[in-house]
Amino acid sequence: MEKLVERFLKYVKINTQSDEKTDQCPTNPVELEFAKELACELKDLGLKDVEVDKNGYLMATLPSNTKKAVPAIGFIAHIDTSPDCTGENVNPKIWENYFGKNLVLNEKKNIILSPKEFPALNHYIGQPIITTDGTTLLGADNKAGVAEIVTAMEYLINHPEIRHGKIRIAFTPDEEIGRGANKFDVKKFGVDFAYTIDGGPIGEIEYENFNAARAKINIQGLNVHPGTAKHRMKNSMLLALELERMLPQNEKPEYTEEYEGFYHLTEFHGTVDSTNISYIIRDHDKEEFARKKNLLIKIVDHLNLKYGTGTIKLTLVDQYYNMREKIEPVFHIIELALNAMKETGVTPRVKPIRGGTDGARLSYMGLPCPNIFSGGHNFHSRYEFIPIRSMEKAVEVIVKIAELNAK
Repeated sequence: MEKLVERFLKYVKINTQSDEKTDQCPTNPVELEFAKELACELKDLGLKDVEVDKNGYLMATLPSNTKKAVPAIGFIAHIDTSPDCTGENVNPKIWENYFGKNLVLNEKKNIILSPKEFPALNHYIGQPIITTDGTTLLGADNKAGVAEIVTAMEYLINHPEIRHGKIRIAFTPDEEIGRGANKFDVKKFGVDFAYTIDGGPIGEIEYENFNAARAKINIQGLNVHPGTAKHRMKNSMLLALELERMLPQNEKPEYTEEYEGFYHLTEFHGTVDSTNISYIIRDHDKEEFARKKNLLIKIVDHLNLKYGTGTIKLTLVDQYYNMREKIEPVFHIIELALNAMKETGVTPRVKPIRGGTDGARLSYMGLPCPNIFSGGHNFHSRYEFIPIRSMEKAVEVIVKIAELNAK
């Protein structure tokens, strides 16, 4: 465990933010460099079949040390971090004994991590936690998962008395922009089931996630001089606002929780002449998901009737689906993880993911892959933090899953 924090601090200082604006894979060349560095580390630890492909996917094997025939299992994390907040010059701060009050992350800029605003901090009084310096994200999503998997493999190598079957690990690029499973070779990975170590606070285990779609909408207006605009001008930005008002106003992220879905306006760039907007659409229920997409299509059709055919162009693409229907037939893999948590003193918290993971798409590619906690909070923001004990428990759970799988 002594190298866990050392690894994590080293990893988060490498800026591997993925970039949706490019089609290359990985989208950030530093992801490939980081994967190659990890490969060298894994070889030094003694893992086998260590390989990084040209797209930045890293796979490695910890061979079985038992004569029993047991399922091969996998553990997966992603090496990219979110583009939502800068990951340049990450400077983590360790608070050795959180005292239950405000943490001044950046005195100069008056950036404060407050238990009043983030009450989850109160669960970690007396514990060491790692935060940002208030100017960047931390990158615990998912550098914590990477560090935990590597440390768990090191622990198993150093403790051969713990019997386990074949273990495969994989680190993927570009998960944060929805492409982490795009080029994942399930057949090559060669396991019966796997877990992404990409969840939030300690104890989380998730096998339900949103059905997801992305909508890109182009609105073509008609720009004429405002002095002669009467009955002629079509202000594309106002048309975009009209479209937004026609969507259910209570079905937004800020008004929803648990199993409630939403429409989320993620981009708005416009002039009078032309406006481009983007939405993501989310719902756990397949029928509700279809309803949400159909409503947006009908709104666009209505506005085109009102303002002229071709005024609004909609591109609607499904991104991923709820993994629940793929996990329920193999529910023993959830029970295995639950038992591992209980035996390591972790209270399981089964909850739906209000998002998606590589595991959701991999489950539909034939690899059942629920999601387990990595321990972090406030992902994608300058207020991101992670308790060190939660990271240590994630390592223990990974080791225990491997051990219980071999019994």
